[in-house]
Amino acid sequence: MPFTTQWPTNRLLSTAARLVEHAWNERLATLGVTHAGVMALDVLQTAGSMTQAQLAHRVRVQAQTMGKTLHRLELHGHVTRSKNVRDRRSHLVSITPEGQRILEAATQLEDDLVGDGLLTDESLRRTLADIITTLGGARWKLRVEPDGTVTDAGSAGAPPAAQEIEVDDAVERETVVQGDTTP
Repeated sequence: MPFTTQWPTNRLLSTAARLVEHAWNERLATLGVTHAGVMALDVLQTAGSMTQAQLAHRVRVQAQTMGKTLHRLELHGHVTRSKNVRDRRSHLVSITPEGQRILEAATQLEDDLVGDGLLTDESLRRTLADIITTLGGARWKLRVEPDGTVTDAGSAGAPPAAQEIEVDDAVERETVVQGDTTP
């Protein structure tokens, strides 16, 4: 692509993001998991068991999209779904030991992908975090802290876990109302 030096920044960013994701997905295919699956496993590993709607909210995708991802992960034994004792209409999703193993292997693949230092440049990381905050902040209510940590901007003034549960339960109720309302 000899003309990339003349491309506008948004095209460079979009193309680079797609190429990185394609390269990562090619490597992840050897583990039988996708980029979306790794994101779901990472959230489950970090935050613990949760409903499909809560997981979709945290990963920033639609619940139906997360359902397809979870179906693949469950078929491969990376997650389990069990009845939610707090709400019979939903199931809790949990990462399995096999899912933890795959997540560790995927993390190593990601480290290998960016190992040349090009994608680990802190200035680039801060710039990308700023773009996410600027463009995604209003949509996802995100804030990027000076250290690069991404937080939920809606959690100010309330304990983070409590705020997230309230938001996620509302998302889940909305999904049930708009989707299949049978118990």
